[in-house]
This record gives sequence, structure tokens and C-alpha cells, in this order.
Amino acid sequence: MNVMELQKISNAIKENIEKVIIGKSDTITLIVTSLIANGHVLLEDVPGTGKTVLAKALAKTIEADFKRIQFTPDLLPSDITGLNYYNQKLGQFTFRSGPTFTNILLADEINRATPRTQSSLLECMEEKQITIDGETRSLEHPFLVIATQNPIETAGTFPLPEAQLDRFLMQISIGFPKVQEEIAILNRFILNDPLQSLSSVCNKDELISMQNSIKSIYVHPALMEYMIEIIHKTRTHKEIALGVSPRGSLALLRAVQAYSAIQGFDYVTPETIQYIVPYVLSHRIILRGSFQKSESVSVIIQNILQETPVPTENFQRR
Repeated sequence: MNVMELQKISNAIKENIEKVIIGKSDTITLIVTSLIANGHVLLEDVPGTGKTVLAKALAKTIEADFKRIQFTPDLLPSDITGLNYYNQKLGQFTFRSGPTFTNILLADEINRATPRTQSSLLECMEEKQITIDGETRSLEHPFLVIATQNPIETAGTFPLPEAQLDRFLMQISIGFPKVQEEIAILNRFILNDPLQSLSSVCNKDELISMQNSIKSIYVHPALMEYMIEIIHKTRTHKEIALGVSPRGSLALLRAVQAYSAIQGFDYVTPETIQYIVPYVLSHRIILRGSFQKSESVSVIIQNILQETPVPTENFQRR
């Protein structure tokens, strides 16, 4: 699939989601970027901003299997992955698959589950497989986790461990709509819920083709060094206790390739890197001290971007 075809399909995906979600074009573009980059998404915002609706709209837009898990403190790992149970009729153990055996998995309020249950997602998010009772089962491609969480309410929640946060390609906040956008929301939903009538515009084979196509998006060697220099500065910054891992480096690479393709370019530019960096790196950074404030992380990342010399080459493929 060439860049023009990829851009056409990605625009169709965005336009379809915008039939439900109003005024969040940039957020939807980032979601589609993660989708094409084959990366998981963490939607973090206060209740009622449309996190679950956005995740459902994305899932319905793609003609692929979709399942949802409502995370609660009493949720067990086997409720997510599945389990082997003794079938009395057959006289043997039979495997009952969990909701992770799907293409698009909505993990709603993921931080309400215990760390033990949260950790059951680690293998499937990274390796696209699940091991139960010593037997490993591969998941169907594509496999994407869209998780939501409320950063304000802490009662009855369990913070996501660093190992799990590192498996999300991007962390995105939706935010409140503007006045005119909220009026448009009321008008659109006054008679019917547009989510119910939303149809798909892309099938999973096309999505897999798009995911494979972005690997050929050209990244100039100078931009490779530019990205790694930014990442290494997160590891040596005096206010950062834990910087970005090599998994984060690969995530940044795929994200900038996917975003470039969506914009219709077959090469990456410094501007694309600067735009994508906060969404890919912020949740992977642990600050020194007892309090982790997203505003502080954002300021540090912006300072790193300002301090890092920007290459001035011809970034197109020669």
C-alpha cells in the first residue's frame, strides 16, 4: 500500500469517528496514528469527556472483532485471559478463551483492577500471545488495547506499574469541548445516538497492510540521532529518576512514521518528531520525589526539545 492509499483510508477512519466525536480532530488523528503504528493507547481524562465513546467509535470503524472489559477490584486474571476448566461431558480439561482473544480490546477504567490482574495484560500487549498453564496461544492480528482511566479519582484504584505504562504507545487526554462544540454535541445527540448507526470503513486486512506499509517511511540518519539524543537526555536529566527505555525508542520511531504517512509524506521531518514526542514519552518518565505531576513532565520534555539541536538536512529519500 502506498502513502496516498494509506492517507485516504486513514482520513476515512477519522471522518467516520468524527460523526460521533466532535471538535477533537487532533486527538482522533493521534488515535489513528497509534492504530496504524500497531500500538496500544491509554486514554486518560476526567469522567464524561468521551473516552469510552471514542474507543467504541474506533472499534466500530474497523471491521474487526471487538470486546470490552470493565475493570473492577474483584476482576481476576482468568477473567481476562481465559482458563482451563474440567468438562465433565468430555472427561477432560477444556480451554475457555477470555476477552483478550479479539482484535480491539477496550480496557475500561483499567486502574480499578489489582496489580495482579493488570499484569495479566503484559504478555498479550507486548508479545501478542497468552500463556495459560504452560501452553502459549497466539493472538489474532491486529491486536490493540485501548485503555481508559480517570486520573482524578484515586479511591479504589491501583496506579498502573511502569512495566505496563511502557507498553502503551501513547497516552492521550481528550479534554473538555469548547462552547460551540458542546452545542453541536447536544444537537447531534438530541434525537439519536450516532454511535449506534456507525458503520465500518476499513477491514482488518487493510489495517494490517497499513501497519506494514509505514515501515518503509524514510527516516534520515540525522533524525535517528535526533530522536535518540532526546531519549538519552531523559535518562540523564537531574529531575528524572527513570528515563525512556529502548522500547520507547522503537515506539517513537513507529509513531513518527505512522503520523508522517497519515499526513501524506513518505519521509519524517523534525516537526513531526517534536509534535509526537510528548504523547509517546511523557508516560514513560518517572520523576524524582514522591509526586508525579503530568505538568512537570510536560515542561521537562519541552525543555529537552528546546535544548536539543534540530538537524537541518534534506530529509527526503535520496
